[in-house]
Amino acid sequence: MSTAILTLIPGIFRHVTCRNNVYPRTQTLRFPVPDDFVFWTMPYNDYMPPIYTASHIRGQSWADPDIGAPLFKPRWNFQDRDVNRLSHMGKYQIDSSGYPLNPIGRTGLRGRGLLGRWGPNHAADPIVTRWKRDKNGSVIKHNVSEKNILQMITIQRHDNRMWAIPGGMVDPGEKITTTLKREFMEEALNSSGGNQAMIEEFFATGSEVYRSYVDDPRNTDNAWIETVACNFHDEMGTKVGALQLSAGDDAMNVKWCDIDGNMLLHANHATIVEHVAKRLKAHW
Repeated sequence: MSTAILTLIPGIFRHVTCRNNVYPRTQTLRFPVPDDFVFWTMPYNDYMPPIYTASHIRGQSWADPDIGAPLFKPRWNFQDRDVNRLSHMGKYQIDSSGYPLNPIGRTGLRGRGLLGRWGPNHAADPIVTRWKRDKNGSVIKHNVSEKNILQMITIQRHDNRMWAIPGGMVDPGEKITTTLKREFMEEALNSSGGNQAMIEEFFATGSEVYRSYVDDPRNTDNAWIETVACNFHDEMGTKVGALQLSAGDDAMNVKWCDIDGNMLLHANHATIVEHVAKRLKAHW
């Protein structure tokens, strides 16, 4: 079984969902960024993006102050006390005004948008899977590929109503393993306290499949989301695969979803899920 971790490559990958559209929950139109002008290495003399940071972010305990604020001296590209300012993409640049630059390139918007941190905002995404089975318990194969059909737990987001991996942001000082389990329980089990021992054991055996940038519509030139995604596979479907799902406050709905190449998921989650399907030699 392959254990390769998928990583996007700056200078090759171009983000899509955070360009050439209206920024989420606003009427702010991003400045146009054609494909040829995404990378910072390509001069774009006409580039004049609007600046937007959501007003509710300022003063929050989980958010950074504005750049230039008294006593705010971030250690870019380092672990800054409890705040991880390192990027999975390598060292990111700081512009002449002291703002970190998105390692993938231009987004058509400056500021922090809806994100709490300048620079990388770290998330964790648990991809919980099982094999699709018939009423007799036999694994179902796809009638074209003849490969086993894989299912995953997805949640429906409130903000854009798209289905997504049930992940979330890493709290300051929190271990990734803690975030993965916490977010899954909050979003897919509604923090159910039952079967706690089984859940603890199940989430102790995941495989990391992705550590990279997320093509998220909330990204800006100066703030972006990165994630670590881990696959937790219930081979027999008798552990988490048998639990009753219940959407938490952060999700509209939750369900087991068949995995295939026609999936429409939030951000670039489908790319991550494809890697899981291929890793498990499942239908895609």
